[in-house]
Amino acid sequence: MNKIITFEHKNRNKEQMYRTKEETDIMFMRRAIELAQKGFPYAEPNPLVGAVVVYNGKIIGEGYHRRCGGPHAEVNAVNSVKDKNLLSQATIYVTLEPCSHYGKTPPCADMLVRNNLKRVVVGCIDPFAKVCGNGINKLKEAGIEVTVGVCENECLELIKRFRTFHEQKRPYITLKWAQSADGYIDMERESGNPVIISNSFTRMLVHKMRSESAAIMVGTNTARLDNPSLTNRYWCGRNPVRIVIDRKLALDKSLHLFDGSVPTMVFTDLKEYENRNNVEYITVPDNEYYINFILKTLHERNLQSLIVEGGRATLQKFIDKGVWDEAKVETASFIIGNGVEAPVLKNHIMLSSGNCFGSTINHYIRKH
Repeated sequence: MNKIITFEHKNRNKEQMYRTKEETDIMFMRRAIELAQKGFPYAEPNPLVGAVVVYNGKIIGEGYHRRCGGPHAEVNAVNSVKDKNLLSQATIYVTLEPCSHYGKTPPCADMLVRNNLKRVVVGCIDPFAKVCGNGINKLKEAGIEVTVGVCENECLELIKRFRTFHEQKRPYITLKWAQSADGYIDMERESGNPVIISNSFTRMLVHKMRSESAAIMVGTNTARLDNPSLTNRYWCGRNPVRIVIDRKLALDKSLHLFDGSVPTMVFTDLKEYENRNNVEYITVPDNEYYINFILKTLHERNLQSLIVEGGRATLQKFIDKGVWDEAKVETASFIIGNGVEAPVLKNHIMLSSGNCFGSTINHYIRKH
């Protein structure tokens, strides 16, 4: 038995010997990416980041950013190294450029310099203006070897919400609706219950999505006809901030949206109103386009992600204006025949995946 273990160990050493530097960097960066994903969604509004410390081809430390306000991935990874004397000959792989500024925690770039890391491998540059290359410059000025761009696309995907928020000055937007096989989301109605398209499992997935988003939005008609709670009831985690458009403040105050259980923002044309418990009314200026103003307000409130759940007119406005990033569309196997048509996505879309859950198919669509 001991001979077999020794033989396998020798084979592993041979594999390491024949692996190129680029292949080694990719292998360890993929582990850092794996770790980074563990922080979702609790790291928000900070980015998802993972880090791996490697000495002589072996991982001696790992970490990821667990929660906003807590230690960053690099700090957790370095702190997990038992023998700190190895750091001067070690490489740290980090999915995002180490920060260079004082925020809720001190700069990670300074910490890496203090610990005399030999080499730093970075997945992608931080789009945050206070960092954006400054962390890498600090490391280079300290004489640390820096490699940038390993698994860059995968690392950028990790921070898609953070990146959209800082580069486009708006939240990352997910459109969500359920439709029949013939392309309707509901019957035409002025009252009564909506057509149930989702099944129990896909409804749970919707609530999981809510738990992972900072905010959720519906238009006036959806609020009036469906009386949605927009809360996360079938999955563990947080409730998103609720957003509704009520231009003339015509919605009945007995609706679930106004029950005060979750922070709610109501965007209106009117200037005179009375804020209620946990419900904030916000006047949209006459010269502002509604969607632009709402997104600007969410950016100012540091809300990095938004689900738009309906109705048809509200979803189509986001599509027509081109302000969306992904769509999650559930298609049932039955037909309705006529009614409210589903939104229509424009060009420049890409079907990323489709999964069958019972009699419905969930399509995940990304905007190019």
